[in-house]
Amino acid sequence: MAMSEAAMVPLDGGELSNPRGLALSRSLKVNPADNVTGYKSFEMGKFKFRRDEYFVHIDTPKTTYAMSADAFLRALMRDVAWGFFYGTVNFDPVFGTTNYYGEVDMFLGALNEAYTRAGREHVERFKADELMPMFKEMVSDWTNEGFDPFAAPQETGTPWGEKNGDNDAAVSRERVTARRMVGLEGDTPLRTDGNGYPVNRMFLDVEQDQPEVHTEPGFEGEVAAYNLFGYLSRSDVTWNPSVCSVVKDSLFCPTTEEYILPVEHGNDRCEWFIQLSDEIIWNIKDGETGRPRAVVRMKAGDVACMPADVRHQGFSPKRSMLLVWENGSPKIPELIRQGLAPNVAVQF
Repeated sequence: MAMSEAAMVPLDGGELSNPRGLALSRSLKVNPADNVTGYKSFEMGKFKFRRDEYFVHIDTPKTTYAMSADAFLRALMRDVAWGFFYGTVNFDPVFGTTNYYGEVDMFLGALNEAYTRAGREHVERFKADELMPMFKEMVSDWTNEGFDPFAAPQETGTPWGEKNGDNDAAVSRERVTARRMVGLEGDTPLRTDGNGYPVNRMFLDVEQDQPEVHTEPGFEGEVAAYNLFGYLSRSDVTWNPSVCSVVKDSLFCPTTEEYILPVEHGNDRCEWFIQLSDEIIWNIKDGETGRPRAVVRMKAGDVACMPADVRHQGFSPKRSMLLVWENGSPKIPELIRQGLAPNVAVQF
């Protein structure tokens, strides 16, 4: 469930950036299942996590906080599948993680001005490979049989109630990370009925024809094409951009979206969106404070670029197709922090 190889390289190829100057926390404690609910509880550093029939509770030395279990699990699933992703994954306006590519900040209230103004924020830094096992065990233990945190609400069961089995087949899906392009020999295969990817109920009208490619002798394996709309119509998850083509640091990460992006994503670089079908409404907030900044309504054919200093959350009334275009260079976040690269991709 890793990101692209390039995005996991330490910044500038050397020491990892630590702008907060935080000491690393490493202690993990997994407590036995609760006698009433059946769920395990977890402690990492000074963070404590437990869930009941409806809510996830997070305790820090300064405060306690609660989230709806379904919202927490959907966000947690993305953080696990994306390997902490680029920049910040806000589970909601209060709790989340920030990726420093080898190290991760876990915070409660640190990017919420009401919490910071009251001095109630708490943030700790962890080695990524030490925090990730807790997140994986948490999403496994807290996901009940029949609930898929990757699926749209109409396509899955309920997360509520006491501990009832698991759905490890769903929460252990691996994110597609093509090395060159989907469909090339030895790379990520196309999706078909035969390998377990039927056309989604929302995309039954999408043509499944594949392009014909006639390659000159000597260029076999160098020229290829596939039906991207057909490929996306067979996606079994939502809000999970997969790397489908790679040209140096340029990554095309298309995805299908339905209902609500389970996180507020605060990027550490500019991020281009190309709306391929239907419509998504984006709520844009300031990355540091959470103050509202804009609402962007994208319809098929629209193109937008999210600046590096915002967080964004999408709302898709009907299952739609979105192309996310990422620059995977590991140098960009540090250049932006040093003021050597802009927060925006275009200046008019």
